[in-house]
Amino acid sequence: MDVVLVGLPGSGKSAVGRRLAHRHGAQFVDLDDTIEKTAGKAIAEIFATDGEAAFRDLEREAVAGLGPADPGPNIRTVVATGGGAVVDPRNRWALYRGRVAAWLDVRPEVLAQRLRRSPNVRPLIAGRDPMGAIRDLARDRERFYSAAHRQNGVAELATIVERIDELVGRLARQPEPAVLLRGHSLGGDVVIGEGIAATAIADALRGLRARRAILVSEPGSWAATGEAIAAALADDGWPVERILLPQGESAKRLAVIEDAAGQLARLRTERGEPLIAIGGGALGDAAGFLAASWLRGVPFIQVPTTLVAQIDSSIGGKTGVDLAEGKNLVGAFHPPAAVVIDVALLGSLPERQRRAALGEAVKMAALGDDALFALLEAEGEAIVRGDATAFESGAVAELVERAAWAKVVVVDGDEKEQGLADGRIALNLGHSLGHAVEAAGGFGDLLHGEAVAHGLRAAVRIGRELGVTPDDRAARIERLLTELGLATERLPYPLETVLGALAADKKHADGVLRWVLPTAHGSVIRSDVPVDVVERAAASLLVAPGSAVTP
Repeated sequence: MDVVLVGLPGSGKSAVGRRLAHRHGAQFVDLDDTIEKTAGKAIAEIFATDGEAAFRDLEREAVAGLGPADPGPNIRTVVATGGGAVVDPRNRWALYRGRVAAWLDVRPEVLAQRLRRSPNVRPLIAGRDPMGAIRDLARDRERFYSAAHRQNGVAELATIVERIDELVGRLARQPEPAVLLRGHSLGGDVVIGEGIAATAIADALRGLRARRAILVSEPGSWAATGEAIAAALADDGWPVERILLPQGESAKRLAVIEDAAGQLARLRTERGEPLIAIGGGALGDAAGFLAASWLRGVPFIQVPTTLVAQIDSSIGGKTGVDLAEGKNLVGAFHPPAAVVIDVALLGSLPERQRRAALGEAVKMAALGDDALFALLEAEGEAIVRGDATAFESGAVAELVERAAWAKVVVVDGDEKEQGLADGRIALNLGHSLGHAVEAAGGFGDLLHGEAVAHGLRAAVRIGRELGVTPDDRAARIERLLTELGLATERLPYPLETVLGALAADKKHADGVLRWVLPTAHGSVIRSDVPVDVVERAAASLLVAPGSAVTP
């Protein structure tokens, strides 16, 4: 078994690692030492001459060089990581799966004192006030460290080693699934991992002091994942109740919510009892609205089972149902108590669902996430195909984490969409005409991500015509959509039907539709888009009357 030590600079990872390895006759690996030997120079020099990006590349190579995790019960290797190693999602994928990850948690005040006395220069601390620098790093990295098993890093060295030994012994007897990220947000705590669904739900239920698990799902998700989760919860001692809603967008009707509320009444569901939503985006929207309205609001836990739900719809607390006049016109802001994202649930998704989900991922990349953009360009097609290597390499987990946390950051800055130019409304990039073509198809022809991809093409074309989207940025976005097989064919809907649906868009203010348009590095909100520009963009998505469907 391998032990991985993580934590902020100065938390004692090397000292603890050496003592633990010596105690067990195990190999000790200090990743910073490995990097220095590979580069032939000190880390401070690498930062100074080559930059942090070059250092992170070397760090990723060092992590990959550890090879597969040792599954045996005895400690064979102890790894001390650099403080920032686990910021990289691929590094956590390699370090936290199959290994025991322990977080040496030390208060910033103690770390600052240690670093002031240390002869070892930390590049991210050098030249700064240690206290302020450590607090900034602690804030930014907490979600990465919290995924590991917390250990009190200010205890005596022998005590820390003893407690890690106890942890290893417990996990050897009762292995746990790998948690990759554990973050806090205004839109609900977010846990990402592999194989974590049942255990993370149980943890959330205990935190909410629940007396039973009330699962809300739909037939497809229930057969694929819900039934197994229910069985695992029952094995853990939880009484389990089940409410099934219709599949897909059919769940998002007021009549369905009324029927489900009747079932909650018959179950004598009390205020404070959480609901657990297990399914895709439509199920999550409907179950969230049910939780928001039952007894004027009860807690709920999101367990998204589709890629589009994991990277987008489960994050942020927007709940809602559709009317004949438009999508999501009735709803509430009701943040979940927890969002449990288990990437293991994605393995059996149909290719069309994976492809459609990347419409939302391209949107997040177009909003200014360069790392996500590069990931989609390099590995998006493999993710769409469902290649085993895309899962085994951590590419799927990285996609989920980057897209989901990017949305968390936006939501935390504008929880209830106050209309700020850099706020939550930016997440509607591609959604105005996207929702319009989705409605034109009766919410049944297109998957949501497919509709967003069409809307994103339209937004790019509007932005280009207005001069806010540079030609190279527009070309890059549209090229990526094409490479991913998104919005490559025109739609067979009448222009007047699409424009009629657009008139019901909920992003109107003072009777004027606010458009989110891509810029060189982000987005801009415009309320002055001429009608003829909108009509041309919409028409570019559609088949002209009497014409054949063409790309």
